[in-house]
Amino acid sequence: MPCSPSTASPNRRSVEGVIVPEHLPTTVGELRAGGHLPRSVKTEMRENLLSRLGSGDDPWPGIVGFDRTVLPQLERALLAGHDVVLLGERGQGKTRLLRTMVGLLDEWTPVMAGTELGEHPLEPISPAGRRLAEELGDDLPVTWRHRSQRYAEKLATPDTSVGDLIGDVDPVKVAEGRSLGDPETIHFGLVPRAHRGIVAINELPDLAERIQVALLNVMEERDIQVRGYTLRLPLDVLLVATANPEDYTNRGRIITPLKDRFGAEIRTHYPLSVTAEVALVRQEAELVAEVGDPLIEVLARFVRHLRESSAIDQRSGVSARFAVAAAETVAAAALRRSALTGERPAVARPVDLESVPSVLRGKLEFESGEEGREQEHLTHLLRRSFAETASALLGGLNLRPLAEAVGDGHLVTTGERVPGQDVLSALPELPVLHEVAHRLGVGATEPPTRIASAVEFALEALYLARQVAKDSDDGIAVYGS
Repeated sequence: MPCSPSTASPNRRSVEGVIVPEHLPTTVGELRAGGHLPRSVKTEMRENLLSRLGSGDDPWPGIVGFDRTVLPQLERALLAGHDVVLLGERGQGKTRLLRTMVGLLDEWTPVMAGTELGEHPLEPISPAGRRLAEELGDDLPVTWRHRSQRYAEKLATPDTSVGDLIGDVDPVKVAEGRSLGDPETIHFGLVPRAHRGIVAINELPDLAERIQVALLNVMEERDIQVRGYTLRLPLDVLLVATANPEDYTNRGRIITPLKDRFGAEIRTHYPLSVTAEVALVRQEAELVAEVGDPLIEVLARFVRHLRESSAIDQRSGVSARFAVAAAETVAAAALRRSALTGERPAVARPVDLESVPSVLRGKLEFESGEEGREQEHLTHLLRRSFAETASALLGGLNLRPLAEAVGDGHLVTTGERVPGQDVLSALPELPVLHEVAHRLGVGATEPPTRIASAVEFALEALYLARQVAKDSDDGIAVYGS
């Protein structure tokens, strides 16, 4: 029985900073009287996913570009009750997708008070939990856990131990006088403590093979063994993991028995369209200045060209974070110009794209033999991306009047210290500029900084089409004949 705070009266309790609704039961007796029935975590997620799909609610908020590929596969895996491995290159949103699964859990779930493993009050699994249930009966205290507290994530590293994941003998408990044969001397690891929740292991192949072996029983028999103790704990967890295909040859692999126990292996990918790439950048980038959609589209095409380039090591991939960082760099360049010139608002212009190759070159892995040509290669692909974007946005528009005006001596200077008003004042009144601004989503009454960005976009398009010249030196560019 899912519990929701939507009908709650004023709140009275807090669990780890999350307010617990007033109306939720506080004892096992109240829980039974309310008709609560325990559900496994996989059943809980299946039913909540079906409810979301049936009502038209998005089960995966914030996930972009996977609607017709990854998400249908993941939904089928969850409906089947499978543990899942997401396999894909860096920066494809694997971890974000795993964390979004938390939204498929019930908002609140009852937990037996006074136990380590978050046991259900009606289904205790540990010796201590069973003893408490027998002693207190219907008076057993019940606390409530928010779904955000039912997700445990571990980045796999070579130094990860069995104790970290499964558990180990607690010397403090032994020192208190308990026998080494007492199961209550065990300090439980991450997986048992995530009982009735989701366990996510990032970069699973990085786990040493002997550590991966420790997960076999957890996934199949759902019991654990710690230093000779065999505890039949019917753990209720959904185990999900991520892996990079390159890891299978570079740093490690998922051992075959463990791989066999995952019910689904799902391949992720980078955004398949420019539109999806733009949407991802818009969602993820924290922009300190305005960056118009045309420039975001240039960056989206730039990243896509990098992923197809033979000069880039495609085995390591070109992360979606590259496009995000590029957009943030362009915005920062615009903000710096605004501070230098005093012009407001701060709006990015095409000249700000020039900061991207030099700043972000280190985020890419180049093939051997490309040493010394990295900047040249990135600049070429950036200009190609700009030309394609200009063709898509300004295609069919006659820019000849603008080219002729520049050729007649109306030189236009731009740069990191040149205000937008100076760009506009260098040109005569031309009807085509209003059409350019309209095509690029800028109104005639917009501030000069936004109109200047559109005008400069058209000038750069003419330069790349070899209809005007451009001289660049020390952060200053001059468009002329």
